[in-house]
Amino acid sequence: MVIKNKRATFDFEILQTFSAGIVLTGTEVKSVRGGKAGLSDSYCIILNGEVWLKNMNITAYKEGSYNNHEPRRLRKLLLNREEIRKMESRLKEKGTTLSPLQLYFNERGFAKVDIGIARGKKMYDKREELKKKDQAREIRKFVR
Repeated sequence: MVIKNKRATFDFEILQTFSAGIVLTGTEVKSVRGGKAGLSDSYCIILNGEVWLKNMNITAYKEGSYNNHEPRRLRKLLLNREEIRKMESRLKEKGTTLSPLQLYFNERGFAKVDIGIARGKKMYDKREELKKKDQAREIRKFVR
């Protein structure tokens, strides 16, 4: 199960990516495995040398009872200090931000989040990208 943030790749130019572990509770893991999560409005922040994922929506687990989690709580990302230092230095540049790109489970069963250092695209860049996608779609249509 891979949950992608399509909005991030449309709105931002990704400069560098990192793979981070994420701290989840039991009901959150079950909801994510069921595909009940969304990254569309989420972003990452660095507080006291730790990276946190903010505003990620994981729907409450249906069979969770009183042990259920808050859908949009702050979630800690697991990175080593070297990677966090690199991020902090790149984020000092004007117009850069940390954006989650996708959420998945690796081969060992651990939840991972790919986060990217991103710079916002201009409106004309977005229009150009849409034109290229439309042209590629038209070419594929006639090749068949």
